[in-house]
Amino acid sequence: MTQAALITPALNSEEQTQVDALFAMAEEHLGFVPDGLKLYSVSPPLLEAFLGNVGYFMAHPGFRQEFLALVRYLVASKSECNFCIDFNEAILTNLGVDIGAVHAARDNPDMAPISDKEKALLKHVLATLDDPMHQTREALDALTQIGWTEREVFEALLVGSNNRSFSTMLKAFNVESQGAFA
Repeated sequence: MTQAALITPALNSEEQTQVDALFAMAEEHLGFVPDGLKLYSVSPPLLEAFLGNVGYFMAHPGFRQEFLALVRYLVASKSECNFCIDFNEAILTNLGVDIGAVHAARDNPDMAPISDKEKALLKHVLATLDDPMHQTREALDALTQIGWTEREVFEALLVGSNNRSFSTMLKAFNVESQGAFA
């Protein structure tokens, strides 16, 4: 049984109009409004910023969506955030990724069904989230030598750290399952 969220958005009419428009865009793209977005509607400006960030990465010229979903999935797995695990697993399934390989990557990122170049960046992101001192000049140089730009390294790490933050917020406010706002 899904537990109720610990916080409920209380919006004035102007904010509600803004949130409704943002939710309509999410529903058009996803087919539903994830409860994680409903949580962010507590602060309409942060919801808008969050969706802007998501939109930027959905059209990212340097990253495949499979790579980004795997970053989020593996970070969510470490954070034990069921909502993010399930959501990103569904994205990966819809993208046609072998879900058995995705599951195997939880224990061994080398099993991730992505290119070796992407695995190097994925493993770097995971290691840096575990220990920020992993991010060194040498580590950056190794990634740029295989074709990543410093901007891409920055942005991949941002995807992972944003997902960790998102997972924390969902868990903190009891929004780990769709239906928390039912």
